[in-house]
Amino acid sequence: IRYYDGQVDDARYVATMARTAASLGAAIVPSARVVGLLRDAREVTGAVVRDEESGAELTVAARTVVAATGVWSNEISAMVGATRPGLRVRASKGVHLVVPRSAITGEAGLILRTPSSVLFVLPWGGHWIIGTTDTDWTLDRAHPAASSRDIAYLLEQVNHWLDRPVSTVDIEGVYAGLRPLLSGEDEETSKLSREHAVVEPMLGLMLIAGGKYTTYRVMAADVIDRAARRLGSRVPRSHTDELPLLGADGYRPMWMDRADLARRHGVAAGVVEHLLERYGTLTLEVLDLVANRPELARPVDGAPEYLGAEIVYAASHEGALHLEDALTRRTRISIETEHRGAVSARHAAELMASVLGWDKATRDREVEHYLARVAAERESQRMPDDLTADAARLGAPEVRSPATVNSGWPVPGTGRAG
Repeated sequence: IRYYDGQVDDARYVATMARTAASLGAAIVPSARVVGLLRDAREVTGAVVRDEESGAELTVAARTVVAATGVWSNEISAMVGATRPGLRVRASKGVHLVVPRSAITGEAGLILRTPSSVLFVLPWGGHWIIGTTDTDWTLDRAHPAASSRDIAYLLEQVNHWLDRPVSTVDIEGVYAGLRPLLSGEDEETSKLSREHAVVEPMLGLMLIAGGKYTTYRVMAADVIDRAARRLGSRVPRSHTDELPLLGADGYRPMWMDRADLARRHGVAAGVVEHLLERYGTLTLEVLDLVANRPELARPVDGAPEYLGAEIVYAASHEGALHLEDALTRRTRISIETEHRGAVSARHAAELMASVLGWDKATRDREVEHYLARVAAERESQRMPDDLTADAARLGAPEVRSPATVNSGWPVPGTGRAG
């Protein structure tokens, strides 16, 4: 059976959704973590939020708190001492490989069955994505690590179907993520529910967990409708089903006009196509950067698919605060280049510095942190199992460190920035 489907970069989609919400009045706070819940007797009345950059903590009052925290859902329940929150979440690790298009013959993606999961081989620009695994993960959830066993499993399974085997030499990038699965007691993760649930473990706290990316709008409607009933007439009817995300409105006409758009801005048509696929009509904002700084039309060092303007845009428009934000999430340089972004790091840091005001010491520190991350990920992928892979990945220091970074948040009780 052959069919056509859509494709999305999940990290870029989330960033665009957050920007769309901000354009409608939402407050978006990056690099922040909920470290506690405010309570009045047996009702949740807000949250304690810590800035991961400065270490400053703020209290945020709320009539209703909605916690959509994925694999951290159990911790939120524990904050209110809920012994029976109505659901338990287990983390399932999914590992993916990225190889160049030349490594696999063909144009169409594949969906294959394996003994324990479904295997996808999907075209991804100038690359293929091969995945995924489905195994229980009980270690560090911020940095799930792929082991050599995971990589060998994927290669073994995909090579059953390919006329020319793929090997570790072909691999450009490896990444892992965690699925928050609703759990019973002893099930294998591949058999746990992909459905979602909404519970209220304490008055004023709505907890939603489970689900999957393609059902996020249904999930959001379920939990917000329930919160709205609690708040009564203060919540107007939702119109988000009619609301295009930033960059979506006018996309089709702009795509049809892409050749003329390229001529007007003095760039190749392929560059405009790349930008339209990543930014939609916000491509004009990226091209405006190029018009003001023509050197930004140059590709990022070691990443010919990406313009320097995209790194600048990540810092100026998309909330990227650190080099790893730009190389791993706003772009995919970290998994689409054999060097994992190491060759690109210095150039990208210089580009971000022009927006964020980094001095040489800050630029050097950002590059050092990123290279340590790449080295730790490579080392983890040589380890034989989850335990050793996790230990290797955690060998890289966190770039978000209150001791070394100043975000500008006010420090409670001082009236000054941290």
